[in-house]
Amino acid sequence: MVDAAAHGDKSAKLGRRALLAGTAGAVAASVGTSALAPPCAAMASAAAADASAGWKHAVDWTRGSDIAVKAGRDKEGRFGIMFKHAEAYSPPDDLLKSLAAQMGEPTGPNPTDFDNPRISAGFTFLGQFIDHDMTLDRTPLPEQQTDPQALTNFDTPLFDLGSLYGRGPDQDPELYEADRTRMRVVRNANGVDDLPRRADGSAIIGDARNDENLIVAQLHLVFAKFHNRVLETGLAKNLAEAQRLTRWHFQWIIIHDFLEQVAGAEVVSRFLDGKGKVKREFYKPKNPHRPMMPIEYSVAAYRFGHSMVRAGYLLNARTTPPAAAAIFGAEGSDLRGNRPLPARLEIDWWHFFDVPGKPATPRNRARRIDGKLSLPLFNLPTTVVSDGTSASLAERNLIRGKRLGLPAGQDVARAMGVTPLTNVELGLPDPGNAGWQGKAPLWFYLLKEAELTRSGERLGPVGGRLVTEVILGILDPDKDGFLKQNPGFRPAAPIAPTTGQFRMGDLIKFAQNL
Repeated sequence: MVDAAAHGDKSAKLGRRALLAGTAGAVAASVGTSALAPPCAAMASAAAADASAGWKHAVDWTRGSDIAVKAGRDKEGRFGIMFKHAEAYSPPDDLLKSLAAQMGEPTGPNPTDFDNPRISAGFTFLGQFIDHDMTLDRTPLPEQQTDPQALTNFDTPLFDLGSLYGRGPDQDPELYEADRTRMRVVRNANGVDDLPRRADGSAIIGDARNDENLIVAQLHLVFAKFHNRVLETGLAKNLAEAQRLTRWHFQWIIIHDFLEQVAGAEVVSRFLDGKGKVKREFYKPKNPHRPMMPIEYSVAAYRFGHSMVRAGYLLNARTTPPAAAAIFGAEGSDLRGNRPLPARLEIDWWHFFDVPGKPATPRNRARRIDGKLSLPLFNLPTTVVSDGTSASLAERNLIRGKRLGLPAGQDVARAMGVTPLTNVELGLPDPGNAGWQGKAPLWFYLLKEAELTRSGERLGPVGGRLVTEVILGILDPDKDGFLKQNPGFRPAAPIAPTTGQFRMGDLIKFAQNL
């Protein structure tokens, strides 16, 4: 990878605001408006005409997520209810649609209006990568069909990099080099490192969702390179050792970087002591060795990431103008995946994370966690929403929460001992309408809670605790994870700059030998 500053690229030395303004112009050439600034409705309309079928994670139905309404609120399988005594919240659809209609990000001339000063944009996509690893279900299709509520046949949620390793070199040899130890990384026809791909352009990886956009695909590539580098440096002697080191460093990042960024270090320490012991308050699966995933987490709380997605991103500053791309835009120039990585869109990761020794600016920021969505997600392209239903991601999330029996936000807050926000404070349309029952949908509640109590810089007291407890609660019973195998594990040199101090930027630096 080229360091623009080291090669005299003046754009690398520009101020963040100036460079983002220039980058916005580059993106505008492909989508008709600035993708780094809040986009206009015309962009969403134009993007819908030719965007890819990526981002299906935002709209697909997930097997077993309807367990509460199909099997009962006390049942647990792949999914379950965390707050079983909180009743399902079912406001009228027209109220939910009126709420969804106000969740579009307002347009404005300043590309940094919605920047989150606490969280860089890399964590938006790291969160997506983490979610894919957690929700990967490789249950054979015949077993899925005989168990549609996923009561017995399902993969236990784990943070084991199943998307990277698949089922191992015996069953998925195409993921590995001929030595059956290193992960396959190719130099593609565009002259850049890439995932191995089929003739149709799709990536040969353990989870196709990691190829739905070029940012997550390149993040997947980073983890493949990290695995290979622990072998190249002699830190691992074989496949098992390399997998263990890669998984443990990934798990460390989840706890000590991702969760600390989105929820706060004090929330992490509330549930995890210095000896690796996880405290449980509300997430207590009936089978602790095969934990269910709460729908309060999967259908509401963890979807805070939708609010963090920007309309477009700076990828590198090697050229003038700098290379940037929209999430959904003109074919061949946006961030849709399932195609070989173009050289122009190769990421210099210091624009997404703090990478030691690399420029601190310009850096993409995540959007603030708030009650708004950037317009490309607010108005999803028709190729993403192909079932004839609403193109509004906000409407789909809200209606889905009702259909799956989610409790109300205020009910979850009360159950956790947190004074709930009122509908007036939350800014619901017609907040006194009897249809709301004095409550609000959980997903919206948690977004607004972050906005009102943390200025959108991180999750609020309910959302932060819910996300943190579930993630740690799933890491806790993993017999191969470092919390069980070696709770005293601390990343150390040459992988970490200082023992016990290791973040995503350090993982990138080591993986890419920067």
